[in-house]
Amino acid sequence: MEILLEEFYKTDINLEKFHDRKIFIGEKSYQINGITKSGKSILVKNYLLSLKKNSYLYIDCSDIRIQTDKLNSSLTSFCNKNRIDVLVLDNYIPSIKFVNVSQLIITSEIHYKFDMLKTLQLFPLDYEEFLAYEHKYDSSALNHFFQLGGFPIMHKIYSDERNIYLQKTLKYSLQEMEFDILCFCAKMMSQKVSAFTIYERLKHIRKISKDKLYKSFDTLHKKNYIHLLEKANHPKATKKVYLCDISLKSALSLDKHFGRLFENMIYLELLKSGVESFYEDGIDFYLPSNDEIILGMPFADERTLFKKMEAIEAFIFSYGIKKVTAVTMNREGSVNHPFSKVEMLPFDIWVLGD
Repeated sequence: MEILLEEFYKTDINLEKFHDRKIFIGEKSYQINGITKSGKSILVKNYLLSLKKNSYLYIDCSDIRIQTDKLNSSLTSFCNKNRIDVLVLDNYIPSIKFVNVSQLIITSEIHYKFDMLKTLQLFPLDYEEFLAYEHKYDSSALNHFFQLGGFPIMHKIYSDERNIYLQKTLKYSLQEMEFDILCFCAKMMSQKVSAFTIYERLKHIRKISKDKLYKSFDTLHKKNYIHLLEKANHPKATKKVYLCDISLKSALSLDKHFGRLFENMIYLELLKSGVESFYEDGIDFYLPSNDEIILGMPFADERTLFKKMEAIEAFIFSYGIKKVTAVTMNREGSVNHPFSKVEMLPFDIWVLGD
């Protein structure tokens, strides 16, 4: 194992042009959580390149040459001998023991409870981060975002290979049951779905254990491959399911419902902004802290929005809603309403406006 550690230590880190993310690594010790291909390794490597070469040790724990017991017995002495200040355990596995260094960084899909590590949650690119990859920002940028989604690697994959690349990547990263559930969730994007519903559907096409399915569904949620949205003031009601990235819809499903894709995209932006949201029947997103409703209406006009306002007026009055925003593809406008400020905003303006 000493020979392998020496190889890790001497190997130069190579990184193409780095695009800044909305989270960054400082001097503390961290665990960086995120789904596969969200950019965890690139973020860490960019940080390491700012340090002196002999001050850090980078270990990718998925390397099949690593024997955990031998690594645990030799890592401390190796770090002491080479005066390692920063140790990175990329794709960390719990059987690897920590050593005493100035800064420890681990990356993982799963969040572990380590009091000594500050948690950084890395999602796929949001729209603002995506724009950093564009050669120029014009009206085509949003359409490009729909095509590629938020995985940084997709900018390097040919268009005819993207779906197969995502399928292979997800199959490698997930258990078989998890992958099957994710495929089902791709069909049900932006709709109300429960683990029981998935069980009832899948049991007809494969032998399946309810307990295993429930556990796999929970794991997918904890890893943030899927996100679940509660109904306002009804925590036990069936939740709506959203995918971690819009690119998974076309990669895992033949369904082409653009409205649901657009709604999922809005949800991810709300999620990454940290704003608490809920759904209600006929209402995509209710933001109680802002007394606001967000509606995904990609091709709406003032007349369509006016009819929508009539349908949800009871909720607006009951909950004291002060603002209603209909997010569209490119339409901008407003509707007069006695209780709330009602406007239509194109997606890019809504996202970047603040």
